[in-house]
Order: sequence, then structure tokens, then C-alpha cells
Amino acid sequence: MTELHQATDGNYEEETIARPVRAQRKTAPIVPPQNIAGRALVFVIAIMTFLSCLTLGAVTLVRDTASIWENQIAREATIQIKPVDGLDMDAALANAARIASGFAGVRSTKIVDREATARLLEPWLGSGLNIDELPVPRLVIVTIDENNPPDFAAMRQMLQPDVPSATLDDHRTWVDRLVAMARTTVTLGMAVLVLMLSATVLTVVFATRGAMAGNGHIIEVLHFVGAEAGFIASQFRTHFLLTGMKGAAAGGIAAMIVFIFFWFWSSRNLATPQADQATALFGNFSIGAAGYGGVALVVLIIGALTAATSHVTVVAYLNDIDVSHPDGG
Repeated sequence: MTELHQATDGNYEEETIARPVRAQRKTAPIVPPQNIAGRALVFVIAIMTFLSCLTLGAVTLVRDTASIWENQIAREATIQIKPVDGLDMDAALANAARIASGFAGVRSTKIVDREATARLLEPWLGSGLNIDELPVPRLVIVTIDENNPPDFAAMRQMLQPDVPSATLDDHRTWVDRLVAMARTTVTLGMAVLVLMLSATVLTVVFATRGAMAGNGHIIEVLHFVGAEAGFIASQFRTHFLLTGMKGAAAGGIAAMIVFIFFWFWSSRNLATPQADQATALFGNFSIGAAGYGGVALVVLIIGALTAATSHVTVVAYLNDIDVSHPDGG
């Protein structure tokens, strides 16, 4: 609004009378950023992510350890010589090693000496064993070419006349069983992981329904006055994406801490029997770069599933409103 008045020098000036500026009211989000349900959802998603990452890490450990076992077994065969009356064990071992070395596909042979054999039996029979006084079989380790293995049937036929008490084990039966066990374990682990992700999705669906129940009147008013479904859904999608990423990141970090702790524990207790047994079953408890990458992928997947699930749920809710109130009334 302007007003003209006469100045002292006879000239007219135009003076602008400023209107008071109306303070803009701070708008509140459709979905409350902090409430009890939201904090509980973060906690639930963190637990589900933690369990999912532990499952993925365990599957990775089993798969990697089984692969190491398979490679080690596939690279070696064993000639076992049982002690019998009148047998010169040292000569029999040398003879078996010589016969095996003559086959194409055999890289090397190694006779397991008395001290090494005693160490193998120490966990069951104690220390200070005299191998010569016990009917303990002796071993010859045959390292083979994985890509060009020797003819094991011919090797058995040549060993039988010269060393009748010798038996050749190429470990093929163990390899087949190991592969079957590893595949079964990985399949079960992935099934458990899928179930956990499904439970997480259902949790988000119920949480979204609960959030919409508390804000349903606001959503209906916004929808009826012309707010598009995409805008309303985007508000919920953003809110639940942040909520899901918070919970998933917390669960993923906790799982990584667990794996790092077990790796540190196993590396500091290598000489103990408990650590030796655990290392034999699960390796050094290191899931490697692939395992940690899988944990990060699980975190991203759970965050994305949370956002996508909330979006679909909101759109379905708004469609129900349109069906039940076709005239907008």
C-alpha cells in the first residue's frame, strides 16, 4: 500500500508502507520422524539384519572351508601300510613311494615319519609313544596333479604284489561326501536367509500399516483435497528407507564386529586344542572381502526392501480408499 505526501521542498515523494510479513508456519511431516513404533522398528530390523548377516557369514565360512578341504583332498592320495609279522616297515614305505613316483600325474611322494605319526596320535593316546611297539599303520602321502591325475587302479595293482599290506586311498568318496555336505549346508543357509528377509518385509508391512493407522485421517484429507498418491507414498518411502537403513546398518556393523572378534580370538589361540578343532571345521573364521561385501549387500537389500514395501503398502491403502469412497466423500 502506498501513500503520497508533500515534502518540505514542495516535491512529492512516494513512500511505501511495508506490510508486516506473515511468518511461515513450519510444516510437520506426514510420518512422525520419532515415535515409539519407529524406534521399535529400527530395533527389529537391526536384529533381523544381524541374524541374516550371521547366517550369510556362516554359509561363507562353510563354503570356503569345504572348498579348501576339497582342494587339499583332491591334490593328495594316501598309501597306508599296515604292520604285519616279518614286514620291514621302512623298506615297505620306500618301495611304495618308489612305485607311486613312477606314475604319470604324481608330483611327489612323502613318507610320514615316526615323529609325525606320533603327533597324529597324540590327542588320543598321549605323548611319549613308541610307534614301533604299537600296531600303527604308516602312511605315504602322494601329491598328484589335479588336472592330470594318475591311474589309481593301475597303481593299486602294482602295489599289491610288492607290498601286500598296502592300501591306496584316493579320497574320492570323501570328496563326493564333502561336496554334498557343503552344498546342502549352503542351500539350508540361503533358505534361512530368505526366510529372515521375508520376515523383515512382513515386519515392515505391519509397521507401515500401524503408522498409517495413526496418521490415516491426515492421509485421507490430503488425498481427498488433491494430493497425489505418489507424493504421499514418497513421504512414507523416504521415512521407512531411513528407518530401514539405520536398523540394517546397526545390525550389519554388529555382525562384522562378531566376525572380527572370532577371527582375532582364533588367531590368538592357534596353539590350543579348542582353537585347532574350530579352525579345522571353520578355517580361521575370516569371511574375507567377499563375506564383508555380502554383509554390505544384505544391509542395502534390507533398506531397499523396507522402502519398496512401505511404498507398495501405502499405494494399496490409497487404492482401498478410492474403492470405498469413489465419490471422494
